[in-house]
Amino acid sequence: MRMKTSRRDFLINGSLVLGATALFPGLACKPGANKAAAAAAPEHVIALQLYCVRDEMRNDPLGTLTELAKMGYTHVEHANYVDHKFYGWTAAEFKKVLDDLGLKMPSGHTVLGKNHWDDVAGDFTDEWKKLVEDAAFMQQEYVVSPWMDASMRETYDDFLKYMEVFNKCGELCKQAGMRFGYHNHDFEFSETLNGEVLWDLMMKNTDADKVVMQLDTGNMYVAGALAKDLLERYPGRYDNIHIKDMIQTADGTSFESTILGTGVLPIKEITDLARDSGTKLFVIEQEAYQGKMPMDCMRQNLEVVKSWGYV
Repeated sequence: MRMKTSRRDFLINGSLVLGATALFPGLACKPGANKAAAAAAPEHVIALQLYCVRDEMRNDPLGTLTELAKMGYTHVEHANYVDHKFYGWTAAEFKKVLDDLGLKMPSGHTVLGKNHWDDVAGDFTDEWKKLVEDAAFMQQEYVVSPWMDASMRETYDDFLKYMEVFNKCGELCKQAGMRFGYHNHDFEFSETLNGEVLWDLMMKNTDADKVVMQLDTGNMYVAGALAKDLLERYPGRYDNIHIKDMIQTADGTSFESTILGTGVLPIKEITDLARDSGTKLFVIEQEAYQGKMPMDCMRQNLEVVKSWGYV
């Protein structure tokens, strides 16, 4: 069963077009620079993945962000970095927009593809380094790749090679004061190599101090995997997760995302378990709306997490 969403195509087409500038070493965080901010930081943060309101962000990004801020959202996660720009804005312009609205962006999605690693040089391309530079400028804490192309997982050896690239990306992001993460869909739990499920191979072959696994509670459900099981099997690996509830599609052939607490997942129980095991950043994501307006859904999602005591 597959989710009825075009997010994969959106991610691939919308995030692989990057610039060509080397990473500035001066962007690395200075020791102690953020101690005061860290001391004042809340125990956990609720953010909204802007893909939830993708059409609104395409048509009126400033108006959409303004309305989200008025709803009470304080943090967002981007899903659009094209031609060195976030939603059509340069990093400096986008940071000003967010600052003016009182919004922070601790995380962002951009696909790390084969074209971002130079086998001959044994290094990342300037395009990928430019992304990391801009993410650091935006004061992101996480650079998250939300897809792994099929060509990167055709053979066991290929897969392990790119797990090492993931580790190296963790080192690159660390130099800029951030962490690298990977966001799952469903294939990671339905495909195997050498008799092992891809997600387990990812966990075994990425270093916990270099690669954060951003668990998507809904995507995995499509493959029959349960977030509670994965949280218990690999404690401490999920600093940053997507909280997504799921409902059966109208034709009964698959599942799609829905307003938190109205679907089939024990989503509050999952969220509490993640919090208790160390998750700090919780990103709301809903990609389908069952006839409702997306912005109305986002308002309801925020009210749900408020009722849980998370805001």
